[in-house]
Amino acid sequence: MSRFAAVIATCVLSLAPAQARAQTPAWLLPDLHAAAKAEGGLTIFSSMNEQEALPLWKRFEEAAGIPVSFVRASDNQLTSRVLIEARAGKPSWDLLATTNVTRLPASLRREFSPPEAAGIAATARDKARRWYGVTANYNTPAYNTNHIKPSELPKTIEEFIAKKEWKGRVAMDGQEFHWLRAMVLHFGDEKGRKLAKELFAALEPAPIDGHLALARAIGSGDYWATPANYANLTINQKIAGAPTDYWGLAPIGLFYTQIALNPQAPHSRSAELAANFYLSKETQQFITRMGRMPVRDDVVFNPPDAIAKLGAEKIYPLEFDPEEEKFWQKEFQALMRPR
Repeated sequence: MSRFAAVIATCVLSLAPAQARAQTPAWLLPDLHAAAKAEGGLTIFSSMNEQEALPLWKRFEEAAGIPVSFVRASDNQLTSRVLIEARAGKPSWDLLATTNVTRLPASLRREFSPPEAAGIAATARDKARRWYGVTANYNTPAYNTNHIKPSELPKTIEEFIAKKEWKGRVAMDGQEFHWLRAMVLHFGDEKGRKLAKELFAALEPAPIDGHLALARAIGSGDYWATPANYANLTINQKIAGAPTDYWGLAPIGLFYTQIALNPQAPHSRSAELAANFYLSKETQQFITRMGRMPVRDDVVFNPPDAIAKLGAEKIYPLEFDPEEEKFWQKEFQALMRPR
């Protein structure tokens, strides 16, 4: 019996390293991991809400053994802070995750090539390798299902404008310049602007501060519909039990929550490892639990028909440099001003 036990023990010990290797995530590259651990920490600037972000980065901490300092603020606030720190020569961040990473000068966005980026959509990869998309934001109309029936949903923007009974019941994010840009791309400059003005004149959408606040306002029934919001936030509210949904209506803009690395990062190797983690299949599947839309084709959406619901409408990938973003923000604000 003792000889048998010894043989079994030898077999178990020989299998243990192989089992450990099998359990090591593909994104956790050994050499990079060792260098990252030696740095002792990681600082992330992100506009993702803490309810989703903290469980996400806890997974990274547990797998990598690297403590994360998570700083949450709005996209604009984080961009301003990064610029202020750069001017002062005291950058504190390692990885930035916002929807307006491209507003920053290229000199503040380091070139890098995370191996896991090979698995993401081509439109989510910057040709200059200074940013990568980590979640997809499809800009679509949304509605409250207690107040509007699916059979009442407009099939064109002209039909949306004609919904006079919705006046006073429509809301829109106060910074929704992406929608205006998509309108111009889809209809052409003259017609796109004309239809946008007609929509504002006919329905007088209330300005809401933030896309999540807008999704909640539609889900609560404070407002019945919006011409555009992030589909993933509508899904998020639906998962939470709110009577809300979205549908496909041209034009549909697509832009990404992007990640960038600080060229002067205090923890540069940890930032590289965190980027690889964010783009991995394992993490991309995890973020779908709250309705986030992944950027990898090998990850199942939640719900599985999330993209099919958009229909056959053309999707317009959107990217803005700092001057373009200023221009389209100004153009949209001209629509939002009280008439």
